[in-house]
Amino acid sequence: MSTEKRVFLAIFLSFGLLTIYQAYFAPQVPVTPATNSTAQAPAPSAPAAATTAAPQQAPVPTVTPDASARDVVVETDSVRAVFTTQGATLKSWQLLKYNGHDGKPLELIPAELPPNTVRPFTLTTDDEKLTALLATAVYEVTVDHLTLGSDPGTLTFQLRGVDGVNARKTFYVQPERQPYVLNTEFSVDQAGSPKPFTINFGPAVGPGYSDGRTVTQAIHFLDGSVTRTTAANVPTQPRFQGAMRYAGVEDHYFLAAALPASEKSEVGYTALTFPASPDGTTAARTLISFSVRPNPGAAPTQTVAVKFFIGPKDFDQLRAADVQLTRAIDFGWFAKIVVPLLQALKWINRYVGNYGVSIIVLTILINILIFPLRHRSMVSMKKMQALQPQIKAIQDRYAKYKMTDPERQKMNPEMMALYKQKGVNPASGCIPMLLTFPVLLAFYNLLNSSIELRGAMFIPGWITDLAQKDPTYIWPILMGATMFWQQKMTPSTADPMQQKIFLLMPVIFTVMFLSMPAGLVVYWLTSNVLTIGQQYLTNHLISTSAPRKA
Repeated sequence: MSTEKRVFLAIFLSFGLLTIYQAYFAPQVPVTPATNSTAQAPAPSAPAAATTAAPQQAPVPTVTPDASARDVVVETDSVRAVFTTQGATLKSWQLLKYNGHDGKPLELIPAELPPNTVRPFTLTTDDEKLTALLATAVYEVTVDHLTLGSDPGTLTFQLRGVDGVNARKTFYVQPERQPYVLNTEFSVDQAGSPKPFTINFGPAVGPGYSDGRTVTQAIHFLDGSVTRTTAANVPTQPRFQGAMRYAGVEDHYFLAAALPASEKSEVGYTALTFPASPDGTTAARTLISFSVRPNPGAAPTQTVAVKFFIGPKDFDQLRAADVQLTRAIDFGWFAKIVVPLLQALKWINRYVGNYGVSIIVLTILINILIFPLRHRSMVSMKKMQALQPQIKAIQDRYAKYKMTDPERQKMNPEMMALYKQKGVNPASGCIPMLLTFPVLLAFYNLLNSSIELRGAMFIPGWITDLAQKDPTYIWPILMGATMFWQQKMTPSTADPMQQKIFLLMPVIFTVMFLSMPAGLVVYWLTSNVLTIGQQYLTNHLISTSAPRKA
């Protein structure tokens, strides 16, 4: 394969990688098989062959609102939570530092669902009557409102002596100053005998954005790897069992997950389709419900403790809860590069105070880092371009011979002799350029996954959310123009037809980036401008260092 074709293939492979990445991060909303729109606990299912059978779970009965039930509100600097004393469950979990489309604090417990939908922290047992009692009884609680600010707090619900049943649910808010972590303890006994139970979370994580990128998925960490399952695929294997590090439901930016401390847990998922509301205010949607049963099949213990994370997929917050929870952010192939880049971006933003400007600053620093590699590539391509007349003369001289003709085999040694004479390595133009791709793709992936850009303003009145597209399309058009400029001035050894194909790439990328997050476009445009500037500098250095003719 000729050097020109190698370069041509390398560039198109790089563009192919970017296209695959875009397709991966912009999945279509899956078509979910029809399910019962009435939310209920996940139906029993046979576990995988490698696991032991788990006890069956009774469905949660319809809960009729009790007039004596009341709401208990817990407010911190980051979260406003609303519990109900009926069933001692969670009704609302609003993130005060993240807004929805309506400009109000984002709700992570899906709202406007049928009244009999399972709510977070509903307990189910193997006894249907006991399950009904736990779900419908009104629990005792000593407070109606907790205003904690940044301090930790504890909320305890108790059910005493009803049909010989005693139950307790304790919630530790902001343990160790982690605003999105809820440590929980549950106990159920009947006639003094502890009863095994399953902790149901119900439908989790309403979409943070409805821009086509947000797809609700089940997620769990088991045996050292993360598995994601779309709603359409949940019925294929709705249950998993083992040493579960965490399990729950995610979308692009947010996560609700249980972190069992037990040696073995069973997690169940159910995809639930809810119809549109009669007044048309809420569209039809498919959500995923999940539940966790610590130590299935084992003798019940007096108290079961489970940690829950309900919040943004912010790297630092996830790491504080559990270091492996950071893998809930899908950074792709180059995660080991993405993490330091993310920390660098957040560090710069602490001083700059604008993530758009921080992206520009970090892009400049990255381009300074890869300057030597890119410079070497540009110089090599310039040298190869200067050799093109001699290379073409050699190729023309051997063009009359067939590929199988022994005489044709002399062409490559002659070309290699030319390269050696002129001090040119035909691979030195593309190898340095390819070495920069992991860094560039890592930064691309960082900007596409980072919640820090969600709602981050760059230019007031214009780009008010770096995670959304530029509404005026000016930045993508400027990016396409700089890409075209870069293509025109980059040294090329390709034939005229290949050069025309290359010039189509700016058009393709411009169309693709019209709907991309503005943060990505800012990065790509800045990188293009810096590359153009470096090309001018390289051309100047080559021209000044070239020997003058007498």
